[in-house]
Amino acid sequence: MTQYSKRMVIAHWLTLVLLVVAWFLGDDLADATDDSKATLAGYIMHMSVGGAILLLTLVRLFFRSKDGTPAPMGVTALDKVARGVHHLLYTVLILLPLSGVVTVITSDTGKALLSGDAGLLPKEHGYDKVFAHEVHETLITALILLVALHILGAIKHQFISKDGLMSRMSLRRKD
Repeated sequence: MTQYSKRMVIAHWLTLVLLVVAWFLGDDLADATDDSKATLAGYIMHMSVGGAILLLTLVRLFFRSKDGTPAPMGVTALDKVARGVHHLLYTVLILLPLSGVVTVITSDTGKALLSGDAGLLPKEHGYDKVFAHEVHETLITALILLVALHILGAIKHQFISKDGLMSRMSLRRKD
């Protein structure tokens, strides 16, 4: 079975790690904002990880164009769903950080970061009228659902189909 390139595999798993970190940082930031205890450092860390995810996603798309991808496993309806899930994952991985940037620009967060004054950071309900933040939250929900579908597909291939599909995303090379 043809595998993804090593750099594609590394980028895939690194993206997963960064997504988990961004999620925890974002969740902590939301709690801190609700408690009026958010810090500039918290925002900077979350934004930095989000920026890294965006950059890594664009790098992954570049690697896909240069290295190619293994052929699809089949042409069933589920195979088409899997292709759609992958396309949507890439789309959300690009839109999510961009919606975060727009949230910062269109809220008091941008003013706080530019001035270095944490007192200007939004407090509880501080994002209620920020449309980009609503988009950001909706994209997070979409990402969670897409990742769940992606994982369920991997489990199906590993334990039901037993077709070795998951080995394509392994650093261990088959001879």
